[in-house]
Amino acid sequence: MTQRSSLFTPVLIVSCVIIMVSFAVRASFGVFQIPVAEEFGWLRAEFSLAIAIQNLAWGIGQPIFGAMAEKIGDRRAIIIGAVVYALGLILSANSVTPIEHQAYAWLVGFGIAGTGFGVVLAVVGRASSDENRSMSLAIVTAAGSAGQVFGAPAAEWMLGFLSWQSTFMVFAAVILSMILTLPFMRAPVLAQKAELEESLGQILVKAFKDPSYTMIFLGFFSCGYQLGFITAHFPAFVTEMCGPILAGGVLHNMGITTTSALGAVAISLVGLANIGGTLAAGWAGKRYSKRYLLAGIYTGRTIFAALFIMFPITPVTVILFSVGMGALWLATVPLTSGLVAHIYGLRYMGTLYGIVFFSHQLGSFLGVWLGGRLYDVYGNYTAVWWVGIAVGAFSAIVHLPIRERRLEGLVTA
Repeated sequence: MTQRSSLFTPVLIVSCVIIMVSFAVRASFGVFQIPVAEEFGWLRAEFSLAIAIQNLAWGIGQPIFGAMAEKIGDRRAIIIGAVVYALGLILSANSVTPIEHQAYAWLVGFGIAGTGFGVVLAVVGRASSDENRSMSLAIVTAAGSAGQVFGAPAAEWMLGFLSWQSTFMVFAAVILSMILTLPFMRAPVLAQKAELEESLGQILVKAFKDPSYTMIFLGFFSCGYQLGFITAHFPAFVTEMCGPILAGGVLHNMGITTTSALGAVAISLVGLANIGGTLAAGWAGKRYSKRYLLAGIYTGRTIFAALFIMFPITPVTVILFSVGMGALWLATVPLTSGLVAHIYGLRYMGTLYGIVFFSHQLGSFLGVWLGGRLYDVYGNYTAVWWVGIAVGAFSAIVHLPIRERRLEGLVTA
C-alpha cells in the first residue's frame, strides 16, 4: 500500500505567500484611478493605459520568466521578478506625467510576471503528486484571491493618511520582503526521464500544432478581459454609478459610508468569494472534465455580468455581483493550468502556461484600456461592460471542443 503524500508542503506554503503578496499589490491599482487623475487633472484613460500596459507586460513577461525559471531556477527567477516589481513601484511613485507612469508600468508588469502564476504554479505543479496537483494549484490560486481581499482595502486605508506616492513606496517594501521566504522553496522535479529529454522547441511545435492548445489560448482571453476591467475600473465604476448608501443602514454600521469605500470593499469581496470558488474548482478538476467546468464558469460569468448591468446599480446589487462573480473569478486558473499540465506534461509547464497566459493578459490590456477610453468617450462604462459579456460567451463556447487527453507522442507525467 503506497503512502499518501502530504498536501501542505513548504513549497506550497511559500508559494501561497508569494502569490498573496504579489496579488495584494496588483489588485489595488484600481483604487488609485481617481486620486492620481484628480491630482494631475488627467483623463481617466491616462492612468488606465498605465494599468493596461502593466497587464500587457505581465502577459509578455510570463513565458519569458517561465523559460527563465526552467533555465536558471525558480527562486532566482522570482528574486529578479520581485526586484523589478519594486523598482517599477518606486519609479511610479516619483512620476508626474502619464508617459512616465506608462513607461514604468512595463517594469511593474514584468515584476508581476516574475512573482505570479506562471512561475509559481509551475513550481507547485512539479512539486505535487498526481493526487494532490489539482487541489495544490487551486490553493495557490486561492492565495491570490486572499491577497485581493486585503490589497484594495489596505490601499484605500493608507490613502486616508498617506499620499498615493507613499503608498506605492510601502508596497515596494512589502514586495521585496517576500524574498525572505524563498530559502524554503525547494521543488523536486517529478517529470519522467523521457519528458526531461524532450526539448522546449519540440514540445512547443507539438503544442502549436494542436487545435486544443489554440482553443485554450483563445478561451483564456475573456478571463483576462473581465478580470482586468473589473480590477482596474470597478472601484471607480461603483464610486460614480452606484446609488447612495443609506445612513444608519447595515453597510453604514459596517463602516462603509461612501461609494468609494464600497468600491474598494467590492474588490475585496470578489477575492473573498473566490477563495471558496477556486478551491471548489480544484476539487472538481480532479473528478470532472476540466473543459466542461471551464465552459460552465464562463457561462456563469456571462449571466452574472448581464444581470448586473440590466438592473439598477445599488449597494445591494454591487455586493451580490461581487460575491457571484468572485466565486468564478480565478476558478479558471487551476483548471486551465491543470489542463496544460495534463495534456502537455510538467517539464515545460511554466513556458506553455505562460504563453496561454499571454492571451489572458492581452484580454486584460484591452479590458483596462478600453474601459478608460470608452469612459472618456461616453462618460460611463456600459459599452465596455457589454463587450465583456460577449467575450465571456465566446469563451464558454470555445472550450467545448478541446480534447482533454494526453497529446500523442508525449509520455505520461
